[in-house]
Amino acid sequence: MAKINCSVTNCSHNKSAICYANIVNISGGAATKECNTCCDSFLDYKHYSNLTNNTNDSGPCDALVCSVETCVYNHNKACTADGIQVDSHGDEPKIYTETNCATFKHR
Repeated sequence: MAKINCSVTNCSHNKSAICYANIVNISGGAATKECNTCCDSFLDYKHYSNLTNNTNDSGPCDALVCSVETCVYNHNKACTADGIQVDSHGDEPKIYTETNCATFKHR
C-alpha cells in the first residue's frame, strides 16, 4: 500500500488513486470524527492542472504532517499509521474542507 491513497480523483496530486504531492498536510485540530478532518494539500484539477510530477522525489508522496491532535496516529504532528486513505464528502470537492482522512481514529 502507498503511504497516501486518495479517492479524490479531481485533485491535481492524484494519479491512479495515489498521492504525488511533495507533502500532505492533514488538519482537524480536536476532531472527533473523520468528517472533521481534511487534506489541506488538496488542489482542484480544474484550477491547477496535473501536479503529479513530484519535485522532491519521483515516486508517490510519503511525507505526511498531521495536526489532528485527537488522532491515535498523531505523534508530535507526524503520522504513525502505515498508510492513510483520503476521501471526499461528495463527488468532486471544490475546496480542501470537502476532503477528509478516512484513517482518522479518535483517541
